[in-house]
Amino acid sequence: MNETIQLKRDCRAIQIPSGNDITLPAGTEVVVTQSLGGSYTVATNQGLFRITDADVDALGYERATPAPAAGPAASSTDSGKVEPNAVWEQLKTCYDPEIPVNIVDLGLVYDCVVDSNEVLVKMTLTAPGCGMGPTICAEAKSKILTVPNVKNAEVELVWDPPWNQDMITEVGKMKLGLI
Repeated sequence: MNETIQLKRDCRAIQIPSGNDITLPAGTEVVVTQSLGGSYTVATNQGLFRITDADVDALGYERATPAPAAGPAASSTDSGKVEPNAVWEQLKTCYDPEIPVNIVDLGLVYDCVVDSNEVLVKMTLTAPGCGMGPTICAEAKSKILTVPNVKNAEVELVWDPPWNQDMITEVGKMKLGLI
């Protein structure tokens, strides 16, 4: 990483940590500092921003994931059931833009309930003041909605119990150099 690139076109971005939507103009020099789960964290002379896979062409890259098919019919399987493991795998593709560990291994996902074709996830953040909460929740929801047979998904931000480093999985701790 840490590759300097000039944006090829105007690009939608999310300001870190406020979560504000902005447009970075074509020609803006960015340094890609993290590329995980289809999201790119970039540094500019205006601060840090997150660019999603939908706008990755502005960086000169190709999409990591195909564009989601439209409508619930596009996500059906023969069984018609939502596979909980598939939901967890999708959640593992969501990253905090400042931490190179997915939200599951970071210990941010407290609960994931699959009821028929609906999914409810309860998650937290590493700090209550993090402005990226709505953005991370929206990304998690959009990725859950790509799981076969999911018709509705809700991601609820909760603060109890408060997050602490003991909640990070062994895999996450290894990635962070904590063990």
